[in-house]
Amino acid sequence: MGTNSGSAKKLHEMAEEERRAFLEKKLGVNLENIKKSILNEKQADANIENLIGSAQLPMGIAGPVKVSGEHAKGEFYIPLATTEGALVASVSRGCSVISKSGGAEAVIIKNEQTRSILFKAKSVKEAKKFTEWAEENFEKLKKAGEEGERFLRIIGIDSYVVGLNVWLRIKADTSDAMGMNMVTIAGKKIADYVSKNYEIEFVSESGNMCVDKKPGAMNLIESRGKRVIASVSIPEEVIESVLKTTSDNLADMNYRKNLLGSAASGSLGYNAHFANIIAAMFIATGQDAAHVVDGSLGFTTVEKNEGGVNFSVTLSSLQVGTVGGGTGLKTQKEALSIMGVAGPGNPPGANSKKLAEITAAAVLAGEISLLGALCSKELSSSHQKLNR
Repeated sequence: MGTNSGSAKKLHEMAEEERRAFLEKKLGVNLENIKKSILNEKQADANIENLIGSAQLPMGIAGPVKVSGEHAKGEFYIPLATTEGALVASVSRGCSVISKSGGAEAVIIKNEQTRSILFKAKSVKEAKKFTEWAEENFEKLKKAGEEGERFLRIIGIDSYVVGLNVWLRIKADTSDAMGMNMVTIAGKKIADYVSKNYEIEFVSESGNMCVDKKPGAMNLIESRGKRVIASVSIPEEVIESVLKTTSDNLADMNYRKNLLGSAASGSLGYNAHFANIIAAMFIATGQDAAHVVDGSLGFTTVEKNEGGVNFSVTLSSLQVGTVGGGTGLKTQKEALSIMGVAGPGNPPGANSKKLAEITAAAVLAGEISLLGALCSKELSSSHQKLNR
């Protein structure tokens, strides 16, 4: 099914309407719903190539959930874009448990976007010498990476050596942006500085020690993006009245499913379904959906206390921003506005941190509800009840 390449336009040379017409004619398909979009090529130019329309998903609202964080304070509604029936209802139930228990605490433990740049030394001794040089010259590398950047601050550079290969893992605060582009550009500036001032072969702007868009123990332990913890103390009466189970059952279920089951299977996510809530919030708010894999890493802990349990989630690598990427698209910006985090914060960085704490609280709600459903043996019946 070839075309006359001498005169035919290529896809990137066509206008949006031309591309749709070309595909409809060539493939014999109807794209009338794909073309029903509020976006045009000018608006989406920074986000996509060869635009043909929009992929629309249903968006629901969960909550409200009461959060007492360092940046998020108050009651928040959670926008969730998903095709999984019962998810919004489940998160809403978890939000109810949290609010009836006095609200969730939320804290950000780390805030470090990372990019690793890769070099190759001539010998292992030279590799070691290079890591020592990089440590001694951190301030110069930092200055080179931050040059021309208003909102990027390099926090540290860690080195790792395998054979002749040396990775410099750059850690940076990227303010309200998720910051992958910012730290990647900074990494290239640092690599250029190294190349001018040290005799070593520069191999790659990304060496997979970041770790970017892949499950990795590095991200689980050292974190990437924001490491966030959300926690709530749930009284026994709330556990029994809303979740239809007991604190003993909740703690035991978490141990056997989330901790033991995850360890036995080699999982890096010691949780029930972080990814469900992360994915739905990311799509709704214009985050990079590929970073759901980072967001799935983390721990759910349920510990008995006087009168109930302390239930917490630790998200080791949450990648969120309120500027850049897809956050400026119309529906995504509106979804961010529901939580009061659209655009840059005041001071800079405040909105992305607020969004991270709200996201952690939403994940906490999802974990509470699902573990409760498993304890009461209601998981399948809840899906059947909602005709899913």
